[in-house]
Amino acid sequence: MLAALEQHLIPLLEQLYAQMGYLGVMIAMAIESACIPLPSEIVLPMAGWMVSRGVFDLWWVTLAGTFGCTLGSAVAYWVGAFGGRPVLERYGRYILVSTHDLEKADQWFTKYGDAAIFFSRLMPVVRTFISFPAGVTRMNFLKFLLYTTAGSFPWSLGLVFAGKLMGDNWQQVREVLHNFDYPILAAIAIGVVLYVYRHLRKSRSVVSSTR
Repeated sequence: MLAALEQHLIPLLEQLYAQMGYLGVMIAMAIESACIPLPSEIVLPMAGWMVSRGVFDLWWVTLAGTFGCTLGSAVAYWVGAFGGRPVLERYGRYILVSTHDLEKADQWFTKYGDAAIFFSRLMPVVRTFISFPAGVTRMNFLKFLLYTTAGSFPWSLGLVFAGKLMGDNWQQVREVLHNFDYPILAAIAIGVVLYVYRHLRKSRSVVSSTR
């Protein structure tokens, strides 16, 4: 089903690129990086295919993709900072997110946030959603932008270049990278299950100790 949906995106992206050029690439990547699942594994290799046809320049389209990623990520960051954080502070307990959890997340991003932001930009799935928790923890915004841009550039260049090399077979780039989606999603699911389990067990222990 997901593959069928992605196939519908291809003519839309092709039309966007034809009408708006590099700005279209930037817009598509901004959408992808604002926690909206528009796969960059389609957006950028297609742009690379258009490089092979002489429509785009490799470096300009890479910069357009990088800037779009940074722009969309900044939007997701501020949504997390000014929207997600207050909501979690007030209602987080209903979804097993306590004030203590937020404080631990703050500490973790303070210590490891630079590396987490950079390397997440090189990972499918994770790269789309990492900006929101960075905003929730209110990671230093200038550092966030720096490491977002630094990680987005090689990702953009790699996918554009791969699309250029594959030419008319550019969709094979998405097919190869698609194999990494399932292990990453499985790891995220396991992490969520462990998080919920630990919190439920802790809650039961608290209830038992008060009896």
